[in-house]
Amino acid sequence: MSGSIISNNIKTAEDSAVTLSFIFLTFLKIGSLAFGGYMALISVIENIVVKKHKLMSHEEMMDGISLANLLPGPMAVNVVAYTGYKIRGHLGAAVAATAVILPSFFLILGLSYVYFNYGEVVSFKNIFQGFMPAVAAIVFSVAWRLGKKTITGNIELSIAFAAMVILFFIPLQYKIYTPIALIFTAGLLGYYLLNDKSKKTNKSKKKKTQSISPQAIKQLALLGALFIALIALNFIPLPLEKNHVLYLTLTFASMSLMLFGGGYVFIPVIGSIVVLENNWLTSQEFTDGIALGQVTPGPILISATFIGYKVAGFFGALFSTIAIFGVPALLMIVVSQWFGFIRDSSVTHSVMRGIHCAVIGMICVAAFIIFKSAFIAWPVIDLSLSWPVIVIFIASLVGLIKFNLDVIWIIPPAGLMGYLFY
Repeated sequence: MSGSIISNNIKTAEDSAVTLSFIFLTFLKIGSLAFGGYMALISVIENIVVKKHKLMSHEEMMDGISLANLLPGPMAVNVVAYTGYKIRGHLGAAVAATAVILPSFFLILGLSYVYFNYGEVVSFKNIFQGFMPAVAAIVFSVAWRLGKKTITGNIELSIAFAAMVILFFIPLQYKIYTPIALIFTAGLLGYYLLNDKSKKTNKSKKKKTQSISPQAIKQLALLGALFIALIALNFIPLPLEKNHVLYLTLTFASMSLMLFGGGYVFIPVIGSIVVLENNWLTSQEFTDGIALGQVTPGPILISATFIGYKVAGFFGALFSTIAIFGVPALLMIVVSQWFGFIRDSSVTHSVMRGIHCAVIGMICVAAFIIFKSAFIAWPVIDLSLSWPVIVIFIASLVGLIKFNLDVIWIIPPAGLMGYLFY
C-alpha cells in the first residue's frame, strides 16, 4: 500500500482472506453484546476474535490493550480500531470501529428522541441487572486465559498483583493518571527484570528489516500537526455559534485527544465542558445521558450521541459520535504502525512483557468493579436479594472456562434471568 509505514505488515493485512463483510458482521455482533463498558467490550473481542476465530494472537491483543492505555480517547474503540487494522489494514480498522458503534448509536438515538420529546428515561434496569454479573464473568475469564499465557514466573505475578492493588486502592482524584503511570512503571520493570536479549535477538534476526518510506514520514508529520491543532482548540475560542454542527464536532474532536483513563474518568471532564462551559445540557440531562450510555451495549462514551442530538438533532448526534471516537482511533492506528516497526527488538519485547503483566492486574480490577456494580446495596450483600447475581456469575464463569462457551450463549440468557428474577 502506497505511503504505508511498514509496507510488509500492511500488505499482509490487506491481502488477508478475511473479508470486510465478515469483519463488519463480527464487530456488529460484538457491539450488540458488549454491555458493561470498556473492559467488557475488550473481553468480548478477545472471546470472539482471538479465542473463537483466531484472527489475532493473545500477545497482539495485549499489545493493543497496552497501547490503548497509553493513548487518549475512548479505549474500547481504540482497541477495536487496532484489532481491525491488524486483521485487514486501514479498511478493516474503519469497518470494525463503525460496526461496533452502530448498535449503541441507533439505540441511544432512539432513547434520546423519547427522552427529549416525552421527558423520561426508558428503563432497562431489570435486564441490565442480569447482564452485569455475566459481564463480570466474561472479564474474569479473559483475565484467567491471558494470565495463563502471560504470567509465567514470580516476577510477572508480582507486577500483576502490584498493579491490581495500586489501581484498586488509589484515591479517586488520582485515577486519571494511574493507568498511564502503571504502564510506564511496568514497562521499566519489564526492561530491567524480564529482559531476555539472546532469545529475542536471535528470533528477530530471521526477519527482514523493515523500512519507513519518506512519504509515510510526511503523512505522519501532517497527522501530528492536525492533532496539535485539535488539542489547541481546547484553549482557543471558535468563531461559531455554540449550537452549530461544526462547533459541536470540533469540540468533541479536540476534547477526545485530552481524555485519558477510560470512560468513567472522562465523565467529569466532559460534564464541565458540556454543562458548565457550553450550556448544552442541564446537570440532570447530562446525568440521564450518562445513564442511558451505561444501559446500552458498547462504549460508555456513546453518550456523545445523546449530547449531540440535544444540540443539533440527528446530524449533531452523528458528527459528535464520529468526532469523539474517530480522531483517537486514527491516532491509535498511526501509533500501531510505528509500534509494529519496533515490536521485534529485544528492548521492546521485555518492556511489553512487563506491561502485559500490569494489564492483567488492571483487567482483574475491572472485573471486580463490574461484579460489585451488580449488587444493589454494595458492600452490604443481602442474599435474599443478591442470590441471582451470584447464580448468574457462577453459571457464566463455569460456562466460559469449563465448557468454553461463546459469549452469545452467555449475555442474552443472563439478561433474561435478570428480567425474570428482578
